[in-house]
Amino acid sequence: MYEDVQPHTARPTALWRPKRVLITRAAMGWDHGRGIAARAASLGLNVVELPSDRLTLQAAEDPRRAYADAKATLAVVVAPPSKLRLQPIAPSADWRVDLAEGCPAHCTYCYLAGSLKGPPITRVYANLPDILEQLPKHLGLGAVTSRQAARAIEGTTYEASCYTDPLAMEHLTGSLSALVSWFGSWDAEAQLRFTTKYDAVDPLIGLAHNRRTRMRVSVNPAAYARHEGGTAPVAARLRALRRMAEADYRVGLTIAPIIAAPGWEEAYSSLIQQTSRALAGLDPDLTVELITHRYTSSSKDVLSSWYPGSDLDMSGSGRSEKRTKFGSIKQVYDPPTMKAIRTFFDRELATHLPNARLLYFT
Repeated sequence: MYEDVQPHTARPTALWRPKRVLITRAAMGWDHGRGIAARAASLGLNVVELPSDRLTLQAAEDPRRAYADAKATLAVVVAPPSKLRLQPIAPSADWRVDLAEGCPAHCTYCYLAGSLKGPPITRVYANLPDILEQLPKHLGLGAVTSRQAARAIEGTTYEASCYTDPLAMEHLTGSLSALVSWFGSWDAEAQLRFTTKYDAVDPLIGLAHNRRTRMRVSVNPAAYARHEGGTAPVAARLRALRRMAEADYRVGLTIAPIIAAPGWEEAYSSLIQQTSRALAGLDPDLTVELITHRYTSSSKDVLSSWYPGSDLDMSGSGRSEKRTKFGSIKQVYDPPTMKAIRTFFDRELATHLPNARLLYFT
C-alpha cells in the first residue's frame, strides 16, 4: 500500500490553539456556545466572557501585529438574522449554510480577503439550533443540484465551507459533527458538503452520517505549500480523505486555486497521481472540483498587506477581467490559459482517476 496513507507513518497535524477565545454575552445564553467555551477551557485556552456582544481587541499600531492578533482569536457569537438567510452558492451547491466566518489558516491567495469586514477574527456561531431550523425550508428549492439533471442524484445540497474551514476548529466547536449527525438523521433527499485543508477527522469517523455528507479536501501541489500556511500537509489531507472514504463517507477533491506558474503541469500531474495512490484499493464515490486562481483589486490589496513577502503572481500578466454577479471585477486567467488548464485536467483525471466525477471547472 502507498506509504502516505498508512495511519502511523506521520504525526497528525497540530490542532489550532487560538491565543484567546472571546465569548459574547448572547452566545453564553446558548447551550452550544457554553459547550464551545467549556471545550476551549478544557484545553487550557484563555477564555474571556465578554460583558456585552461587542467584540473588541486592543488596537495594535503595527498593521502586521493587528492582523496576527486577529488571526489568533476565536470569537463565539450569535449568528445575526442575515446569516440565517441561506444564500445560493453555485456552482458548488444549492445553498450556503454558515457555521462560522473566518479561518485560522494563512493562505496568501485567501479568497475571503477583501470580502469580510473588519479584522480577520474567526467567528463561530453559538445558535446552532437556529441554523438547523432553516435547512428544511430550502429543500428542493435550489438551482444547482435541485435542478441540474447531471447532479440530481445529490439531492438538495448545503455547503458548509463558504466562509470558513469548519474542520479547522471542530475540536473546539463540535459544530460540524452536530451538522453531520443532523443530516444523517434527516430523512430527505439532501446532502451536506464541506471542504477542508485540515486532516483532523477523528470526531467525524464514527458518526451515523448515512452517506449524506460529502467531505472534500482542498489540495494543491506540495510545491505551492508556501502559499498555505498553518494548514495540514497535502499528504495528511489525502490520508484523511482515505479515512473518510473507508468510513463510507462520500468524498471529493477541490483542486484550488489552480496556479498556472512555471512547471504547473508537472506539479498537478504529480498531485493527481498522489491522490490516486492515496485511494488505492478503494472505489469511493469521488468528485472533483476545479477552481482556477482569481483575485479582485480589493483582495489583492488586502493580501499584499497581510503577506508582503509572497511571490504569488498578481501582476495581471496573462489575465482577463471578469465581472462578478455582485458587479465587481476579478482577474482570471486569459482564455488560452484556461483552455490549456481544462484540457490538461480532463486528460490527467481520465488517466489517473477515471471513476471520479468532475462537477465543474471555473
